[in-house]
Amino acid sequence: MKSYARLKRITAVFSLFILVCVFQLGACHDKQAKQAPPPPEVGTITVKEQEVVLTTELPGRTAAYRIAEVRPQVSGIILKRIFAEGSNVKVGDILYRIDPAPFQAAYDSAVASLARAEANLPAVRLRAERYRELLASGAVSQQSFDDADAAFRQAEADVKYWKATVESARINLGHTLVTAPITGRTGRSSVTEGALVTANQPMALTTVVQLDPIYVDVPQSTAELLRLKRRVELGTLYKNGVGQKKVRLNLEDGTAYSLEGTLEFQGVTVDQATGSVIIRAVFPNPDGLLLPGMFVRAVIREGINEKAILIPQHAVSRDPKGNPLALLVNSDGTVEQRQLVIDRAIGNQWLVTTGLVPGDRVIVEGIQKVRPSAQAKAVSTDGGVPAAPAAKEVSRPTTPAQ
Repeated sequence: MKSYARLKRITAVFSLFILVCVFQLGACHDKQAKQAPPPPEVGTITVKEQEVVLTTELPGRTAAYRIAEVRPQVSGIILKRIFAEGSNVKVGDILYRIDPAPFQAAYDSAVASLARAEANLPAVRLRAERYRELLASGAVSQQSFDDADAAFRQAEADVKYWKATVESARINLGHTLVTAPITGRTGRSSVTEGALVTANQPMALTTVVQLDPIYVDVPQSTAELLRLKRRVELGTLYKNGVGQKKVRLNLEDGTAYSLEGTLEFQGVTVDQATGSVIIRAVFPNPDGLLLPGMFVRAVIREGINEKAILIPQHAVSRDPKGNPLALLVNSDGTVEQRQLVIDRAIGNQWLVTTGLVPGDRVIVEGIQKVRPSAQAKAVSTDGGVPAAPAAKEVSRPTTPAQ
């Protein structure tokens, strides 16, 4: 009986202990629920469409506007080189002087022969005319008249022949002065005084290169051309023609060339080895800074994107596969993760083609505080994030970011 009473007391005490624990746990839970922290604050920007001028930067090489290899047109001994190697010359300037003596003699001989033929012509003409009159009266035979007339015609032909010979000799004499065929800068001379040269020899005496203006040849892949055409057709890019043919140039040391060039033409055939076409631009080069064969980078205008979306680069992360991602705060304060398609970098921003629409709030500060599907309080930081100016020119990098 005592054991039963004792067991009953122990059971009552244990039950009371359980009730007290349950009450205290419930009170703690209610207290914690009442003290739950508010959603973290994150800095956001509101996505807006902007107008930017898109450009492509392509590697290329400079090429001479004109190249003339100077060769002698007559054979002879070089008496003197007139020009200084590497100097600027104008068309018609004398470069070399070839010994004119044999050509002067040939010219003088031709002049003398012409004078003799012209002196003989009047007498032969009078004889032919006299025989014509005598033939009419029957004083001379037809054969005699024919001989006199033939002699007259031959004398006329001799005069024409020697006139042509004099002109040929005069031209050859003039070719003893080797002149610059174009205006430009001379190269190294391959001959010196006393050298024997022959007409139209394979080796050039020197080369004259026109440097102002100068060409810049750049290859553009056919894949890039097709991409641009598709974007124009879809309306995401348009060409208004204003400045469309202007090209800028960056030199090998990274400095910008001060003068703008103009697109000359685009190749119509594709290089099968490289899968590209050649685009040629013309640049003014008054100071001769650009030389043929220099490596340069041409900045070519693609067109205008009137609805470009730009976001800061630090707002974009990558998944294990390298796909770009961004976190957004939607209308009910929930954090949402979006996968993006990026076209290129523009300064410290990305140009986004897919994944964002105007009005989206992209998290740019406090990304580490939140995760997808969590609640967050969006605080606008649009005033502290610079936007691209209207119609700002931006360049595609060599390797597009994707």
